[in-house]
Amino acid sequence: MDKYVMGLDFGTDSVRAMVVNAASGEEAGAAVSMYKRWSKDAYCDKVRNRFRQHPLDYIESMEEVIKKSLEQAGAEIASKIRAISVDTTGSTPVAVDKKGVPLSLKPEFAENPNAMFVLWKDHTSVKEADEINELARTWGGEDFTKYEGGIYSSEWFWAKILHILRRDEKVREAAYSWVEHCDWIPALLTGLDNIEGIKRSRCAAGHKAMWHPDWDGLPPEDFLVKLDPLLGGLRERLYTDTYTSDVEFGKVSAEWAKRLGLPEDVSVGVGAFDAHLGAVGGEIRPYHLSKVMGTSTCDMVVAPMEDFGKKLVRGIAGQVDGSIIPGMIGLEAGQSGFGDVYAWFRELLLWPAYNIVEKIEGIPAEQREKVVEELEDKMLIELTAAAEEIDPEVSGVLAVDWFNGRRTPDANQYLRGAIKGINLGTNAPAIFRALVEATAFGAKSIVDRFQEEGVRIDGVIALGGIPKKSSFIMQIVTDVLNMPIEVARNEQTCALGSAMAASVVAGIHPDFNTAQEEMGHGFEKTYHPRPDYVEKYRKLYRDYCTFGDNIEKSI
Repeated sequence: MDKYVMGLDFGTDSVRAMVVNAASGEEAGAAVSMYKRWSKDAYCDKVRNRFRQHPLDYIESMEEVIKKSLEQAGAEIASKIRAISVDTTGSTPVAVDKKGVPLSLKPEFAENPNAMFVLWKDHTSVKEADEINELARTWGGEDFTKYEGGIYSSEWFWAKILHILRRDEKVREAAYSWVEHCDWIPALLTGLDNIEGIKRSRCAAGHKAMWHPDWDGLPPEDFLVKLDPLLGGLRERLYTDTYTSDVEFGKVSAEWAKRLGLPEDVSVGVGAFDAHLGAVGGEIRPYHLSKVMGTSTCDMVVAPMEDFGKKLVRGIAGQVDGSIIPGMIGLEAGQSGFGDVYAWFRELLLWPAYNIVEKIEGIPAEQREKVVEELEDKMLIELTAAAEEIDPEVSGVLAVDWFNGRRTPDANQYLRGAIKGINLGTNAPAIFRALVEATAFGAKSIVDRFQEEGVRIDGVIALGGIPKKSSFIMQIVTDVLNMPIEVARNEQTCALGSAMAASVVAGIHPDFNTAQEEMGHGFEKTYHPRPDYVEKYRKLYRDYCTFGDNIEKSI
């Protein structure tokens, strides 16, 4: 009853820490810290889809949330922490030296975005992804994308590395190897100063780096060199073995234990991606689609190995043994834009507030700021209230949700969003509703692909910020999918999932299933399809598919 663990969840905008009682799942302390540089759009270029994060953001925010969560839990509980596990976004790799230090932590690279972590949503390497796909199909050997859904994405490991190597000679010459964010944080916490000692995440390697036991790890040297000679020799400086997140990475270093206020015998688990451990925290079960719904979505299914066999699922983001639940096949899909689409529309409507209100003369600055704040706070609330009154069959507005490209099914980052059916009577709530419906249609296309490929979907579990904030969005997704959606009760399922993994790493629980049973928080609500809307959306979904097909043919 007095064994505690900690989950660390590194999201796109912030890091969260949660101290959890491993016997009950009860939260003893928690904290969130926004990344300071990232929040100012430092090192990013949204127009060019370049998104980079400085490792100091991770270090500073991690230290802040661990200290705050331990302070909230109290000294007695802090002394009983047994293990920490980490989840991060991905694929988010960084160039490192022989000791595993990111180049951007060196003075000469401190302001160079190419020496920083290349965030999952960075799409600067579309050309490199195209080349990987073309070579995999034509080089005459194994298709190394076949366990990645058959299409390699610009959001993933090799495409990003090749893009940087080609464009930055200084980084290319200084980089000894490359490390995923979820592998670097455990190495940092354990004080590891040897790149060869890093235990690489099975989750990251299998889903994003074309790692598979069938070809003894990563794609072979002859394939990589044929892709580009700049990749010559890199494979041997990367890794062969990978580890699931029930494995101990090492013990927290004396330096970090003192710095954070932790016991020195705390175990640190092998890392994984946020959505995958979020699925664990949300109590994923076989053949249930776990949807982490935030700025984007990550949709996951687990299936017993004996059921799944050698099946290949076309057009998803990978199928990996043990990437979610050790001992089961983990399948990943997702949408490149979900909440980001709503945020884009909100920012579009707020343009006058940001650019005109501050110039209005005769109004005190304090009042102008208050007006802008009120608009920011209430924009989506008011749009939702008005959009709920609109009949989807009457508005005539239809959108496609590829504002940040398409992740699945069939990754294509050249695609863009579109809206049609607008006339002089169309208002902002009608467009907002169409955007929500478009993201729901994108979710259905993923379910359809799984089912077409012979993977049954017995139910849907919703996690993340959107299921907690918007019943409007959740009801539309439920109607479009035409199946009930359970909403996980815990607000921070990624951090909770990391804590569950930590409990297994520490030996408190024998496996993930037991950890879920003992530490899970259950579900707070179930949405059910509305029959009249199911039929309306069945027709609109056909129109969405036709609209999307026409857009794709035109690029």
